[in-house]
Parts: sequence; structure tokens; C-alpha cells
Amino acid sequence: MSNTAINFTYIVSAVLFIFGLKMLGSPATARKGNMLSAIGMLLAIGAVMMTNGLSFHYIIIAALIGGVIGFFAAKLVAMTSMPEMVALFNGSGGIASLFVGWSVYHYHPHGDMLTSITTILSVLIGGVTFTGSLIAWAKLSEKMSSKPVIYPGQQIVNSLAMLAFVGASVMFCMDPAANYPLFVGVVIASFILGVMVVIPIGGGDMPVVISLLNSYSGLAACAAGFVIQNNILIVAGSMVGAAGIILTNIMCKAMNRSLSNVLFSGFGSTTQKKGDGPQGEAKPISVQDAYYILEAAQSVVFVPGYGMAVAQAQHVVRELGEILQENGAEVSYAIHPVAGRMPGHMNVLLAEANVPYDQLIEMDDINPNMPNIDVAVVIGANDVVNPAARHDESSPIYGMPIIDVDQAKTVFVLKRSMNPGFAGIQNELFFGENTRMLFGDAKASISGLIAEFKD
Repeated sequence: MSNTAINFTYIVSAVLFIFGLKMLGSPATARKGNMLSAIGMLLAIGAVMMTNGLSFHYIIIAALIGGVIGFFAAKLVAMTSMPEMVALFNGSGGIASLFVGWSVYHYHPHGDMLTSITTILSVLIGGVTFTGSLIAWAKLSEKMSSKPVIYPGQQIVNSLAMLAFVGASVMFCMDPAANYPLFVGVVIASFILGVMVVIPIGGGDMPVVISLLNSYSGLAACAAGFVIQNNILIVAGSMVGAAGIILTNIMCKAMNRSLSNVLFSGFGSTTQKKGDGPQGEAKPISVQDAYYILEAAQSVVFVPGYGMAVAQAQHVVRELGEILQENGAEVSYAIHPVAGRMPGHMNVLLAEANVPYDQLIEMDDINPNMPNIDVAVVIGANDVVNPAARHDESSPIYGMPIIDVDQAKTVFVLKRSMNPGFAGIQNELFFGENTRMLFGDAKASISGLIAEFKD
């Protein structure tokens, strides 16, 4: 296959990536966008394998192994574990870029300055992405505490480590062929730096961390593209890196926090003293009493959170929504940008349950209408509906935009207990005059409501 044909295929692949990424911005076109991007990647891989002099037998074997792993991951991994899987995929992209840079340097240590710089960048970003993603996976899967790991002088230690890394990288680039031990040291340092960067970040900030690590994996791939001088890898890596940064910025705005605050503040490392949190008495409600209120409601808004994912309640939520519509109620689903443990988590769950896309309403669009809503049903959400964010300056989430469910006429909160959410903050919504707590497994509670409607 000629270089002209290969480069033309790369251009077609890049166009498919661009249109695919654009279509991923809407739930209605996301599947088509994903398919377009997959076709683009297939074309790109095919063009690479047709490069003259390339032995692609091992590539085919690796692709088959990866395809089998990906197939079973997509089929067997529960939706509740999707954030953890995304974290592992980000880490896989990072370590792949690191190995590409390492292998090129190992076999061709006499590269020019540009190759040396991009090699060290692919190692740095790839290593940080790999171990950082492993820590994110451990926090999300509760293999380790989701609370920030903070110690005195942590930022100073991290800064000194980064300066040492930069110094070692400069020395390496000055004479790559004579500095193989230094290169190995840089690889090890990148792994350590990835751990140090993520451990101070609390569980409540995991959606931002996931999108940031996704950006890192793209930037690592872009650097690896420069190392092996592959145009489509540079383009694809740049797009993933840029998209991840844009999404990270959106997530930070949704939390009313800067990226530096997320990375360095140790959010959630302090806890409220007993008696300092919201005070009051929660008012429980039975499934039967909740049914009577819903049966008379003319407008109902479901507000999903991670608790819905844990209970795997998205299908029964959609069924209850359909029943309420048949009963004459206007039904919608209010989506907070950082609900769940990864960007778009609730959108994915509701799309899996075939909830109509036009019923998914963003926070900014639903809030002005919230005082007119008869019933707001909060399913496992906590921090994204906590009124303390609007007025309590001592709260860690003060200033974060929330879904104003407390302004609805009646609020049902579906939770197993009064325990705080993933960020460890007590929710004053639970004690509101118009709030009723429907305790128990969310799936069982909603199934009970469905049974009441069908009786």
C-alpha cells in the first residue's frame, strides 16, 4: 500500500473521528457517533498494517486478545462498575503509550531532540495515567478508602518530585544514548507521581478525575504518535486529550470549583463535628402512602444518583415513569453533570433502560420549573441536591450548583439509610418540611410503587 493511499486513509479516519466525536455530544446520536469512530479506528489500523516492511502477525494476535477482553468486559461488567472499567481503560491507554515510547528508545536510542522530548513526554504522561487510573479504580471500587490521603508538606513533596523529574528529563534529552539508567528512573518516577497526584483527591471528585485521566491518556497517545511519527495517532490522541480537558472544565464548572482546587484541596478530608451538621427529624413514608401522592401528581421529576446504579433500578424507574405518564402526569428526569461517579453516568444508565432522550433535562433547564413540580423523586442522589450548597459557607460543597429539588411541592428521597453520600457530607434536604424519606432498596421501593399502581 503506497504512502499516498495510507495518508488518504488517515484523513478519512480523522474525518470520521471528528464527526463521531461531534455526534457523541447528544444522547440521540451517541451510538451512531460511536460507530463512526469505531469505523475510523478500524480504517486507521488497517492502513497501519499495510505499511511496507511492517510485520503485523503479532498485531493481529494482540488485537484478537484485546477484542475478546473488550467483548466480555462490555457484556459482563455491571453498569454499577462502569466508572471503574473506564478508569482501567484510561490506565491501559497510558501504559500502552509508555511502552511505545520505551520500545522506540530501547531499539533506537540515538534519536533527535524532538524524538527524545516526545519519548520522555509519552513516558511521563503514560506512567502518571496508568498508576493514577489504578488509584482511581481502587477508590471507586472501594478497594481503598475514598477519602483523600493527606499528610503535612504533601504539595511541597509533589512539587520537588516534579522538579526532579523535569531535571532528569532535561539531562536525558541532552544525551539519550548514554542515559538509559536515567530513563528507567524516569519511568519509575512517573509511576510514583501518578499515585501521589491522585491519592489526595476525594471520592466526591472522582467524575473530574476520570475525565482528566481520560485527557491524560489522549495526550500520552499524541506524544507516542510523535515518537513513531504516525499522523493518525497524533490526531486521535490530540482529540481525546482536548475532549477530556473540555469535559474536565465542564465538570469543574458544574461543581463551582477550579481544577487546582480539585487536585490540591483534599476535598472531603475534613468531617463535620457531631452537632455541626444539619439538624432535624427525618419523616419516613411508606410505599402505599407514596403511591397516593404520586397517583394524584400532575408533574413528576426523577433525580437519579449513584444509588440508582447500585440498586440497578433504572429499568423499574423507567417503568414507573411510563405508568405515571399513562396516569396523566408529565414525567422528566433531572440530570446533574456530576451525578454518579463518572461523566454522563446517569445518562448511560437511563439510555440503557430506553428512557426517551427528550425526557432527560439538564440541571439549568429544570431548576426554573422546579417550584411547579408536584413530586420530585430523588433516587440515591445526595450531594447534587443538598441545599447547603446554596447558603452554608462552612460546607465543603458551598457554591456548587445543585438541582433545586427542595423547591418542589413534595420530595421523596429513596435511600437505604440516613448515611451521607460518597463525599461524606450530611444532606439537610432529608430534614426538609416537604421531604419524605422512603427507606429501603430503591429497586424494591419502586417495584412496590409499580405494584400499587397495577392493583
